[in-house]
Amino acid sequence: MKRLFERKGYGRPRNGWNSKLLFLCTLLASLIILSIIETGIGGNGSIFFVSSYAQKKQITLKALLVEPKDRWDSLIPAALLRLRAAHPDLDIKINYTVLPYDAARGQLLRAIANQTAVDLMSVDEIWLGDFAQRGYLVDLTDRTVNWGKSLDWYQVNWDGGAYNHRIYGIWAWTDVRSIWYWKDLLNKAGVDPNSLKTWDGYISSAKKLDDALNGEGIKGTFVYNTTYSQDLWYPYLWMLGGDILKLKTGYPTKGTYWFPAFNSSAGVRAMEFIKNQSGIKTAGGNVEKDFASKKYAFMLAGSWLPGEFSPTIKQNFEQQIGMIPMFPVPNRNTQNTTMMGGWELSVPETSKNKDLAWELITIMLKPEVLAPVLAKFGYLPTQVPIGEGPYSADLRKSIPYYDELVSMIPTGHARPNIPEYPLIANEINDAINKVYLGAEQPKQALDEAAAKSAKALGWP
Repeated sequence: MKRLFERKGYGRPRNGWNSKLLFLCTLLASLIILSIIETGIGGNGSIFFVSSYAQKKQITLKALLVEPKDRWDSLIPAALLRLRAAHPDLDIKINYTVLPYDAARGQLLRAIANQTAVDLMSVDEIWLGDFAQRGYLVDLTDRTVNWGKSLDWYQVNWDGGAYNHRIYGIWAWTDVRSIWYWKDLLNKAGVDPNSLKTWDGYISSAKKLDDALNGEGIKGTFVYNTTYSQDLWYPYLWMLGGDILKLKTGYPTKGTYWFPAFNSSAGVRAMEFIKNQSGIKTAGGNVEKDFASKKYAFMLAGSWLPGEFSPTIKQNFEQQIGMIPMFPVPNRNTQNTTMMGGWELSVPETSKNKDLAWELITIMLKPEVLAPVLAKFGYLPTQVPIGEGPYSADLRKSIPYYDELVSMIPTGHARPNIPEYPLIANEINDAINKVYLGAEQPKQALDEAAAKSAKALGWP
């Protein structure tokens, strides 16, 4: 039997065939193992093994954002890198669409109404209440408490993210409005910039500049005639102790709700300033560009104004353009204020990745991530550590009059973010036009606007 097996080749190796077979089997097994195992070195030098078959879970966050696009092209990639680093087990991507401002509100509302899966949304501060009341935004209150960063925000900016005492958005950056002027034009007309600080001086200086520069086709200044003229009127109302709305009891369904307050004595006095400017021509369109083209000697404008100037002027901006961090006041003893706008980051209720979307927002708002973007595009911070801390250094280098502009934030105001606000703003805008044109007196125009606003708010 032994010889039989040997003859058949089942016994002793013949010509080393069994050794070669064993080698090939071992090699094949090694290749199979290597094909399913990757070897890596951790940060501490330790070796770890990951199966290539255990692929990372893929998650694509979807965002609907509002122009300009370049700010998101800078901020999103910077935040995404950190989010990925925090979740090495996930393959995270962000698909974001940037909408034009004029169409954005409607498109955002339709997207959520249609149950479109959206994880991140940028919301204008004045839209927040409308979106929240519709149930379109995630209540972030508990998340913000656990986050523990609310005290890092300027109070007015943190409050701007609340609706009915709940947080639905985080105000990411802001802007302020102030007086800007061409130094050479005021000097040529013999106008002291300090004269622009009071109501009387503001008007008389405009007329003086008109007379001095008329031959050059340059006007002293202008009165806004746009859909947002009311935004430039609000500071006069606020500095006199008035407000746009106040809470009032007796509401038919809610007991207490907002009621028009802009037709108070403070509002009437503020509207008198508009009436007194009737000799100054109105202007609309891109008035910032017109000012940069030297069509006006001075104007009220937002902190974004330097972006309208040519690179040549930007190089020595403060030598040519002056800025007074205030609105003109009735007298020097009046507490000055300004109006602030800006964008908030929110998580829509249709998000399928709410926790991850919230984490992305917190990363986007980290000073080390956000500050370089603000410096690059000239936005003002809503966070004190960026506004006044070590992160302000780069902003100070790139934003003209940075410290003066930031000094206005603590005393600035935000517009109401209740759902009915756009209707109220339209009524106030109409009242301003009537007063400027002399069609109605300030009290009459404001009372009519208040009555229509009360109905828009649901008061009988």
